[in-house]
Amino acid sequence: MLNILIAGGVSLLITLVGTQFWIKFLHHKAYGQFVRSDGPTGHFVKRGTPTMGGVVLILGVVLGYVIAHAVMRSPVSVSGLLLLGLIVAMGVVGFIDDWLKISHARSLGLGAAAKLALQIVVGVAFTVLAIRFPDHRGVTPASTYLSFLRDISWISLPVIVAVVWMVFLIVGFSNGTNLTDGLDGLLTGSATMVFIAYALVNLWQYNQYCGSVMSFGPTCYDVRNPTDLATIAVAIAGGLLGFLWWNARPAKIFLGDTGSLAIGAGVAGMAIMTRTELLIIVIGLLFVLEAVSVIAQVGFFKLTHGRRLLRMAPLHHHFEMLGWEEVTVVIRFWIIAGLSAVAGVGLFYAEWVVGLVGQ
Repeated sequence: MLNILIAGGVSLLITLVGTQFWIKFLHHKAYGQFVRSDGPTGHFVKRGTPTMGGVVLILGVVLGYVIAHAVMRSPVSVSGLLLLGLIVAMGVVGFIDDWLKISHARSLGLGAAAKLALQIVVGVAFTVLAIRFPDHRGVTPASTYLSFLRDISWISLPVIVAVVWMVFLIVGFSNGTNLTDGLDGLLTGSATMVFIAYALVNLWQYNQYCGSVMSFGPTCYDVRNPTDLATIAVAIAGGLLGFLWWNARPAKIFLGDTGSLAIGAGVAGMAIMTRTELLIIVIGLLFVLEAVSVIAQVGFFKLTHGRRLLRMAPLHHHFEMLGWEEVTVVIRFWIIAGLSAVAGVGLFYAEWVVGLVGQ
């Protein structure tokens, strides 16, 4: 378990210290954020704030994972490498988007179709690989069963359907976190709580792993490499905490699409590999609400030929337009994220208790 603490500590240190130097570099290059002209007027002062902070976050997570394994002399796992690959690859998609915004001096980067296509390519590559590589017990990193608190044994999806479903989760949540990243510290703080929740899920799955002589029967978990997934979850949470020092209001740097897309992919990857796909709706409720608010706004606008359901989408901007201070929106949304993360972990543990009692 020491490798988990090392990964979190190294990642936190790298983002806490490294972000300061990254900010200076971006200022020197004049690589700043462009703010949408139709947004809240209070955001105009953020124009020019350095972006692409996700570069340091991803670097911290990868180095935290590698250094932890090197120090403990423990082998890396297929699950860990696949999840890191997903996070890095989606971060690259975000980096391309950020770079186009900066180089073209506008608030729009990749076109919607191109961005979606790249996200799908990354999602398909991850999913196809994740349903391969069985261990000595035949357990693969991802499963073709639909899952909630564990695999639902009576809902086995055809491989193509399973791939489409998992790609949908990856693309959906990477966009959901991208939409959430609109206020200083909002995504950084809320995502920290989400990854802490997944770290707890991973640790409990390790404690009740079906391959252990101490755990067997219907309450054990058939998952692969839960401790390695916990290592990455804690590394991401630690990195986010370090980054939050610079991203809290008034933000000195933004995550950019580089960070927000990587975070969302990491959340979805965790849900897929922990066999808790539908539970992501509870643990990541804030990201779901943000994404749904945009879908509802666009749908209502088209159906009513110009009327708006919200003052402005995503949801956090709606409350700003109602007169809430930015810091008020952020703290209250953090509370929602924290409560939903606790509720998700509570449901996960309650299912195990009920199963144990019913044995």
